[in-house]
Amino acid sequence: MTTSFAPLTVAIGDLVPHPANVRSNAPETYDPENIAHLKASIAVLGLLQPLLVQKIDGKYAVLAGGRRHAALKELVADKATKGFTAKTKVDCRLVPEDCDVTTALSLAENITQAPMNAIDEFEAFARMMEVDGQTPETIAKTFGTTVAAVKGRLRYGLIHPDIRAAARGKVITLDTMKAFAEHPSQEAQCEVFEALTKDGGYLQAYTVRQALKSRGVQVSDDIGAFVREDYEARGGAVAADLLEEHSVLEDAALVETILLEKLGAAAEEARIKLGFAWADAMVRYDYATMADYGRVYPGPNEPDEAAQKRIDEITAELEKLQLEMENEGLEDGAYNALYDRVDALEEEARDLQEAYSAEDLARSGVIASWSGGQITLHVGLVRPEDTVKEEGARGTSANPTGEEAPDAGEITYPASLAEDLKTERAMALGAAMALHPEATLDLTLFKLVSDVLASGMSVTQAIKIDARKEYRSHAKMDEIDETSLEQVAAAHDALDLSWLDDTRAPADQFAAFRALEAGEKAKLVAFATASTTQSCFARDRQRDNLMHAFEIEIMPDIRAHWTPNAALFNRFKKAWLLKILGEDLGLAQEAVTLASSSKKEIVAFCDKLFAEPFATLTDAQRAAVAAWCPPMMQTAGVACDEVELTADTPDPDGEVAQAA
Repeated sequence: MTTSFAPLTVAIGDLVPHPANVRSNAPETYDPENIAHLKASIAVLGLLQPLLVQKIDGKYAVLAGGRRHAALKELVADKATKGFTAKTKVDCRLVPEDCDVTTALSLAENITQAPMNAIDEFEAFARMMEVDGQTPETIAKTFGTTVAAVKGRLRYGLIHPDIRAAARGKVITLDTMKAFAEHPSQEAQCEVFEALTKDGGYLQAYTVRQALKSRGVQVSDDIGAFVREDYEARGGAVAADLLEEHSVLEDAALVETILLEKLGAAAEEARIKLGFAWADAMVRYDYATMADYGRVYPGPNEPDEAAQKRIDEITAELEKLQLEMENEGLEDGAYNALYDRVDALEEEARDLQEAYSAEDLARSGVIASWSGGQITLHVGLVRPEDTVKEEGARGTSANPTGEEAPDAGEITYPASLAEDLKTERAMALGAAMALHPEATLDLTLFKLVSDVLASGMSVTQAIKIDARKEYRSHAKMDEIDETSLEQVAAAHDALDLSWLDDTRAPADQFAAFRALEAGEKAKLVAFATASTTQSCFARDRQRDNLMHAFEIEIMPDIRAHWTPNAALFNRFKKAWLLKILGEDLGLAQEAVTLASSSKKEIVAFCDKLFAEPFATLTDAQRAAVAAWCPPMMQTAGVACDEVELTADTPDPDGEVAQAA
């Protein structure tokens, strides 16, 4: 049956919600933020579709059009909008009072409207600008959105018609179609589309974006922004986009030429300043190619009077900063700022006390590359033909001290990072001790008895048996892996603390403690001893034979209590992360692929890799990921004194100068 509803106009103030409206139980539908677009449209274009109303108790109840009604009320309340008051009349259609299908009418209005096709929306925005003479600003006002959002839709509506037709016919996906908007030239879009589809097959958005990159460089890309001024000065063509950041520098060869010139100039400046023999430039630092290069490092140098004065100033400031950092009331942001300042000062002090030898300067050089949105200088490199090869040794140069120089890209640890790694290792060891109560009880009792009865020095300094909990500080405590903390918490929850009642006298507590089962006592002693473990790297087999052997017994694998995560990787240099991936984990291809990525992207990759090793890994790679940790944190690793020296050695990439 077809029902006709009489048209009429009703004052906005006489409109009320209808109890049969199917959206009446979803008040969030009418929230101001959810009807902002509708409000803006009505303000500019008026009410395009009449409301469906029914007279109830002298008022007109809105049966269908509740969101339009809510938008009208918002316009009345908005004093900045002219032309809408409670007396303003709007078009409606009247449902008879005796109608018995009101709910069906409300439901039909809400569910029979098909959502607008995304491509239709994009093309409609484009037509509004091309045919109706609208601007992004007027369109934004009409639909209550931002100019940037309108320009984003317009860009998709201006993609080449053949590509839009392919998306409409589901030959390609909507996301793939959007990828073509990465280049504003329809000619370039069409050429890429034809090249990628000529052999058939499934076309992916990623493939499109990669292909369009060869057609130019976006001005928002770090390289595009870096060379744009010189590029335009040389008359390079720019394909303008509605969104400025998506405009493209079309002459990719000119972009690369200018970039290499700038890199070369930076390398030459560094060569002159540092006294190297040669300078070179490459867009991306090729780790595979550079593997054959050697590297020289600065050795100890007697500072002159000015340098010594600066070193003394740094020493005084570091002492002051250390005192400030001991303030327990310091907020995290302030503490981290102090921490970064300490790192910078320690690095400056190292640079003042180191220098390259004349022999090394005569055969080494500097290469400038583009990395992470800036120029990176790789200094002290020795070309393969200039590398001193020693019999039975790799083609690396010796450093000025006569000792074998570190491999290029060797990972060293600044003092601040080394101290934090010591803390994390102590936490892992504490967790292992709490999980091995019998062994830890034996260690504790042995320590107590030996310290009293044995002659000579104490058996071990690694634990304190003086009933004082070890305080552990860490710059990023809220970001580190929590495995050991969770294990210790679980061990604490399993303790029998029924004897520890503050209302009892110590003698009564002791009596209750003695009544515990031996296993419960062992857990208590182990937990208490675990809380005293001091921060340290791998034990020296000679200097602390007891703890060296004990750690191997209870913590053969630190990874059972600790997992590397972004908190650690963020403090590693990009070169270190690539070295770990390529050499330690056997992921050479991944390292090469990621070499052109930002450090942030590499950190995210490593974080995911260690959180849940990828299914595509080989057994060897999986085993390497499961076992990896910084060498000094391993149970049976280098000695403590060796690690301390490593922590103080120059950081290879500490010599890397960053220039904008």
